[in-house]
Amino acid sequence: MSPDEFRRLGHFLIDWIADYHAGLEGRAVQSFGPPGTVLAAMPQRLAEEAGTGDTWKEMLAFVDGTVTSNLLHWQSPRFFGYFPCNASFPGILGEILAAGLNVNGMLWATSPAATEVEMRCTDWMADLIGLPGEFTFENPGANGQGGGCIAGTASESTLVSLLAARGRLRERGSDVHAMTVYASRHAHSSIVKAAMIAGLADGPEDRRRVRLIECDDVHRMDADALGRAIRADVAAGLVPGWVCATIGMTSSESVDSLVEIRRVVPEEVWLHADAAFTGAALVCEEHRWMIEGVERADSVCFNPHKWLLTNFDCDCFWTRDRASLVRALSVLPEYLRNSATEAGAVVDYRDWQIPLGRRFRALKLMFVLRHYGREGLRAHVRAHIAAAAWLEQQVHASEYFEMASPRVTSLVCLCCAEGDDATRRVMEAINSSGRAFVSHTMLPDESGRERFVMRVAIGGTATRLEHVKELWALMCECAR
Repeated sequence: MSPDEFRRLGHFLIDWIADYHAGLEGRAVQSFGPPGTVLAAMPQRLAEEAGTGDTWKEMLAFVDGTVTSNLLHWQSPRFFGYFPCNASFPGILGEILAAGLNVNGMLWATSPAATEVEMRCTDWMADLIGLPGEFTFENPGANGQGGGCIAGTASESTLVSLLAARGRLRERGSDVHAMTVYASRHAHSSIVKAAMIAGLADGPEDRRRVRLIECDDVHRMDADALGRAIRADVAAGLVPGWVCATIGMTSSESVDSLVEIRRVVPEEVWLHADAAFTGAALVCEEHRWMIEGVERADSVCFNPHKWLLTNFDCDCFWTRDRASLVRALSVLPEYLRNSATEAGAVVDYRDWQIPLGRRFRALKLMFVLRHYGREGLRAHVRAHIAAAAWLEQQVHASEYFEMASPRVTSLVCLCCAEGDDATRRVMEAINSSGRAFVSHTMLPDESGRERFVMRVAIGGTATRLEHVKELWALMCECAR
């Protein structure tokens, strides 16, 4: 492909993307063919000859037709499922630029700008959400070991923090084969998966060294129960090594108390704070109560790609102890040796993650932060929280629905007063209509019985109060 052909097709694709976003209001949020629909529309074997202009026309027609008609449209303003996956035009442009440069930022020496833009952006973001200087490169605290990086997802950050915790235990002479880890029973499934990858569990049900702690009546980890579990493990000759506090549970958005958790967790145990979705709300000072006590955590992460206008994938991870992290993950073969690394004068992000190679993700984050600024990001978050508060009011006033969990920011968990079957029927009717999309979970009621709950996650880039009002009208229509 020549530069002129690339330029022509590039202009077309930028126009197509802009038109796609502009037309999402008119698309069904969910409208799939049966399994195998897309496979059947594609040739079974790749052609021998190189593509031509006609081939490009066929490929673009395939995207415009078959692909877009077999997507769950996450960027629709009427998408309320799971947690949002934000995209913005500044983020898209940053992603395009990163793809065009196509550098591998595994070491400072392999592209200094990729490393240093990332260092500055994670410092900006730490300041934006109110993290102490100990988590930054600029003001890393007395031990000088603070700093952040951009991972793909919070699941990756969970794993690397657990590995850093294990490495620190090993350095202190502890038996890492007896290491135990702890999280809320409502915490994200990535915690159990990280334990499996790290060899601490043989499968998702293996609880020999994984403790999922009971919660209180609003789904927060019970700190006293955590303390009892830790003491019992110590008495049994095990070695507590890592605790994950969740700032915004996936099912309910409940917030674990870092203060209460650290009260019962020894200082030598690594404390990780996972704020994957809810961390975006920390750009607003009124929500900083959620991370009270964070100065005593060892690592923190959240996903700007969920609710902060930055295209997937982008997870910000910070630690106060990057030395333990680097020692746990560092491997330096001869072909990567260079004078900057040998002098210890640079950050090599290959030592902060599982793979060696890494994309220039910081460009899209920089574009978003510089374009929207502090107030633009705060306005984005506050508008969604206000819309969620409006929906919560309607639920409280309704004879058909009731809240299933207290609202924290922009996630509303509700169910039908008639019970699980009615809730499931309403959700299926909403989703099959194509007019909106919501997802579900299971949460215990006041008696402890698990019940089927609809989750309305308000946070899409284009979602406004009017779309939430349309969803509420549809809910009421389906409930009747």
